[in-house]
Amino acid sequence: MGSFEEELLLDAEDDARAVEYIRTHLSQELQEKISDDQLYYFLDLIFEYYAESGILDATPDADGYIDIDEEIIAEYLAAKANKEGIGEFSVEDLLFVVQAEMDYREEQETE
Repeated sequence: MGSFEEELLLDAEDDARAVEYIRTHLSQELQEKISDDQLYYFLDLIFEYYAESGILDATPDADGYIDIDEEIIAEYLAAKANKEGIGEFSVEDLLFVVQAEMDYREEQETE
């Protein structure tokens, strides 16, 4: 297997771990409301938001952090999901998904 295929496999494995992490950190109500396929969709949208918003090009603060408004990301997810026919989700519900994804990434950085 070439390096590109290996990288795709690693990305898919990381996405699967992220979806599992997010699922286990959602309330029972949200676990029943949001499918794994939808979590994969939201995960892709979060990365899309980061890429298109330019937020990753922002200058970090003195501690090396970039201020990310989680509610704006949740609003983006809700609007795209509604527009693309994935479903109607509240910004409040998707805020939990965004927060769990950020927590997952933060844990990955400290390992």
